[in-house]
Amino acid sequence: MGVPWHRSAGPGHDAAGAPVGRGLDEPARILRSAPAWLDAHIGGLYLISEDRQLLELALTLGASRQFTRPWQRVGMTAPVPVAEAVRSRRIVWVGGAEEMARSYPRVAVAMPYAFCLVAAPLVSGRTVYGSVFMLWPAAHPSELAPGERDRLDAFAARLAAVLADAAEAGRPARAGPRPGVAELGPVPPLDAMAARLPEGVCDLDLDGKLAAVTPTAAGLLGVPVGRLLGARPWAVLPWLRDPVYEYHYRAAVISGQPTSFVALRPPDRWLSFELFPDPSGLTVRIAPADAAGGEPPAGSRTKGVAHTRPGALYHLLHLAGALTEAVSVQDVVTMVAEQIVPAFGGRAVAVLMAEGGRLRIVGHRGYPPGLVDQFDGTALTESTPGVQASTNPVPAYFESRAELERLYPGREETQDGMAAWAYLPLVTSGRLIGTCVLAFAEPHHFDLEERAVLTSLGGLIAQALDRARLYDTKLGLAHGLQESLLPRALPDVPGLEVSARYLPATEGMDIGGDFYDLIRVGPDSVAVVIGDIQGHNVNAAALMGQVRTAVRAFAAADADPGTVLSRTNRLVADLDTSLLASCAYLLVDLVRREAWLADAGHPVPLLYGPDGRAAALEPLVGLVLNVDPDADYPQVHVDLPIGATLALYTDGLIETPGGDLDRALADLTATLARHGGAPLDRLADALVDRAGHGGHRTDDVALLLIRSVPR
Repeated sequence: MGVPWHRSAGPGHDAAGAPVGRGLDEPARILRSAPAWLDAHIGGLYLISEDRQLLELALTLGASRQFTRPWQRVGMTAPVPVAEAVRSRRIVWVGGAEEMARSYPRVAVAMPYAFCLVAAPLVSGRTVYGSVFMLWPAAHPSELAPGERDRLDAFAARLAAVLADAAEAGRPARAGPRPGVAELGPVPPLDAMAARLPEGVCDLDLDGKLAAVTPTAAGLLGVPVGRLLGARPWAVLPWLRDPVYEYHYRAAVISGQPTSFVALRPPDRWLSFELFPDPSGLTVRIAPADAAGGEPPAGSRTKGVAHTRPGALYHLLHLAGALTEAVSVQDVVTMVAEQIVPAFGGRAVAVLMAEGGRLRIVGHRGYPPGLVDQFDGTALTESTPGVQASTNPVPAYFESRAELERLYPGREETQDGMAAWAYLPLVTSGRLIGTCVLAFAEPHHFDLEERAVLTSLGGLIAQALDRARLYDTKLGLAHGLQESLLPRALPDVPGLEVSARYLPATEGMDIGGDFYDLIRVGPDSVAVVIGDIQGHNVNAAALMGQVRTAVRAFAAADADPGTVLSRTNRLVADLDTSLLASCAYLLVDLVRREAWLADAGHPVPLLYGPDGRAAALEPLVGLVLNVDPDADYPQVHVDLPIGATLALYTDGLIETPGGDLDRALADLTATLARHGGAPLDRLADALVDRAGHGGHRTDDVALLLIRSVPR
C-alpha cells in the first residue's frame, strides 16, 4: 500500500544545481557535522578571495540563499562578525538580539530575529583562510560554555587544517559563483499516520520550497499537490504574500524556534500555521482556525495583499545601513565597492557625476588600472552610456554585451572586459547628480525584485554621495584654515634638531585648537611652545591664532617663560571669551645647553637623556589660561646636554575615551625610552603610532620634538 503523501521529485535540500566552488567536499563534510558537534542549527563557511579583499560565502548549512544573499560577499573591513573574526584572529560571540543591535547594528537591521551567533577565524600557522559562523536558537545561554568554546576551537581547527592541506597541495579551496549547501541528508518521509491527522502537514526545504505535502494540507490550502510541490508557499498562494507571513517563516529558520500565525484563505476560511524548524528544514502543521461570527482571529491579517518580499526589504535595509557609515565621497565609493557590488555578484563599480558640462569620475573599484580614468572629462554632448545615465533619471540595465552594443555600437565603454551593466541614476532632492555603474563579469539577468532594490539603492547612494560632497567641501575648508594657522615650516636652528607632527581628529570635521611653534628670540636662544585651545570649532581656531600671535609677540620682547605666559593669560582674559587654553613654553639657551620651562595646565613634557632613560619632567604647573587674569606661572630649570631629546605634546596623544591617563603616559614614556635614540622623524612616527594614534582619533594630536646636537 502506498504512503498517502507526496514529495517533490526535484532536488529537495540540495543546491538546486548551483555551481559549487572547488575543493569544498571535505569542508562540506565537516560543516555537516556541526549540529551534532556544536548543537548549532545554521552555519556557513567563508573563504578569503584571491585578492584578499573579500570574504566569499562558500558553503551554507541550514539556510537558503534567500537568507544569505546579502552576505554572500563581505568586505574585509565590514563591521560584521565574520569579518571581525578574520581581522582580529579571535572568536567573536554575539549572545542575543540586544548584543547584536549594540555591537553590529547593520546585521541587526537586516536580520531582526532572536538568535545567538559565533564567528571563528580559520587559521593555520600564520595564514588566515577565512571564517566559519554558527547560529544557535535564542534559548541558548548568553555566554559560550567552556566546553562549547573548546569544541568550537577544535571544529575551526579541523576546517583550517583541511584548507591548509589543500593550499599546500596547490589546490586551494575557492568559493563558487553561489554558495554550495552542506546537506544533512534526505528528509525522512512523512508516514501514513501524518496523513490521517485532521490537520495538514507540509515539509519545507532549506530553500523555502515545499518538498512534501499531505493530501489534507493540499485540501486546506485549496491547491492541487502538483502545483504545491517545488514551489514556495507565498509564490503559489497569493494570499500568503503579505510580508508578515514570510517574516514568521524567516524567524523560525533563523531563531531555530517554533512559531505560528493565522492567515485568511479567501474568501472566508481562516487557517492556522505552526512552523517547527530543525537544521534540515521546516515542518508545517496547517489546521482550520475559523473565528466565530466570521470575525478574524485576534492579531491576524484581514486581507492578503502583494507586497515587496521581506528578503528584498531586509537586503535593502542592510545596504542602507552600510551607506550610513560613509562620511566622505571616497567612503561612499568604498562602501559601494565592498558591500553593494559583492552583494549583487558584481565585479566592478564606477561613480560618475556631471560637472561643468563634462562627466567626472569621482571614484571606481574593480576595473583594470587606467581603464576608467580615460573617460574622465567626457563632454555631456557625446552619446555614451555613462553620459546618458548621468543626464537621464531612468535606470538602464544591460544583461549582456550584445544589448549594450546595439545601443552604443563602437563605443570604448563596451570594451571594459565586463559582460553586464546596471546604470543607476543618482537622484536626490529632485536633482540628478550622476550615476552609479555596477558591472558584472558574466551576463546577468536582473529580475523585477533586483531591479526594484537597485533602483531604490540608487537613491540611497545619491543621498549618501550628496552628504559626502558637502562633508568633503567643509572638511577641505576646515583643514585649509587649520593649516593656515600652523607654521608651514619650523626654522633651522644650529644646535637643535626639530620634528613636528599634527594630526586632526578623524571624527567630525570641526577645526581643532592644537598649535605649536619654534621662535628665534636671540642669536643663542630659541623659544619652543605648544598649546591646546578648548573645543573644536571656528571659535577655538580663532583663539588659537590669537594666542599663538600673542606668544610670538611676548617672546620677541625677550621675556622669560613665566612672564610670557602671564601676559598671554591676561590678554586671553581681555578677549572676553569663555574658552580655556593650556600652554607649555620653553626658552632654550643653545650655548649653555639648558632651558627654562613654564607650564599653564599643559601635559608635562618628556625628556630622553643621553643615558637612554626617559622620564616626565616635573614643572610647577600653573592654571590653564583664562581662569585667573592675575595668575603667576613659575618656571623650572631643565638641562639639555647633547643627545637629550625633549617631547612636547597635546593631550590627544595620551587621552582616549575611557582610557587610563596615568597608564597612557607611562606607555608613552616607555615608547620614548625604546626609540629615543632613533632619528627624530622615526621617533615622532613611533610616538604618534603608539596605541593606534596613526589611525582612529577622537581628538587632535600635536607633537613637537627637539634634540640637542652639536652646533
